[in-house]
Amino acid sequence: MRIIFMGTPDFAVPSLNALVTAGHDVVTAYTQPPRRAGRGKALTPSPVQRRAEALGIDVRYPVSLRSPEEQAAFAALDADIAVVAAYGLIIPQTILDAPKHGCINVHASLLPRWRGAAPIHRAILAGDSVTGVTIMQMEAGLDTGPMLATAVTQIGVKNIGQLTDELARIGATRLIDVLADLSALPKPQPGDGILYAPKIDKSESRLDFLTSAPQVVRLFRTRRRTHSHPRCRSADHARPIATRHYYRRHPLHCLQPRRDPPCSRPACRSWRHDARRTPPRLRYPRRRPA
Repeated sequence: MRIIFMGTPDFAVPSLNALVTAGHDVVTAYTQPPRRAGRGKALTPSPVQRRAEALGIDVRYPVSLRSPEEQAAFAALDADIAVVAAYGLIIPQTILDAPKHGCINVHASLLPRWRGAAPIHRAILAGDSVTGVTIMQMEAGLDTGPMLATAVTQIGVKNIGQLTDELARIGATRLIDVLADLSALPKPQPGDGILYAPKIDKSESRLDFLTSAPQVVRLFRTRRRTHSHPRCRSADHARPIATRHYYRRHPLHCLQPRRDPPCSRPACRSWRHDARRTPPRLRYPRRRPA
């Protein structure tokens, strides 16, 4: 089956790998253009672009799909179906209608709950107990298409990295099952329980100890996947010690209570990574009498 793949972040890479492993002909991979990142502000390709180039797949990264030239180039690929996984760009109706079987989307939520760009973050912040993946037929609306398959998983205490990796693997598996039988009739989404998942705003990421403790923990779980001390790259430092002094020195994305044993790397001498050492005291200047 001739397939056009459209995706950008790490979440989409397992689906691309699954398509190639299953023997499908991925003719082209569409992704977002390289972005400037790092201290040197060098152009950095997306994870999907790096993986597609490693697999020898042609990569295209248009800024927009609205131009007639891009739409004609897309239709000229004569694909049987297009698979979309966190692409990040608006897909016009002309593109959706170009493949013989249309476009299907791997969405990281149990639709119609959490339609939009950040379903995994919103599920954690809302305190949901379960989430999942929905394979749906794409329409012009925002994640409103009929559903082809779903899969459910427990959230528990997983952070954003763990949950994203798990949903990516589940979505890749369900995607191959759907492509094996395209004759199945899709089911329309329920009319109740609709929630939208816009991108996380900076104001929502601010720590507020006036909120409840569970909400603060959920905020921590939606931060970066791991954080290591810059002087030590040991895996023992994926979860640094969080103390009152630590809050003053480190950004919020690494404030997770440490549950693993102290670092076993002999070269590391940081008190933050050794439970046997006492954190330095904060010294305040004495006030001189008036």
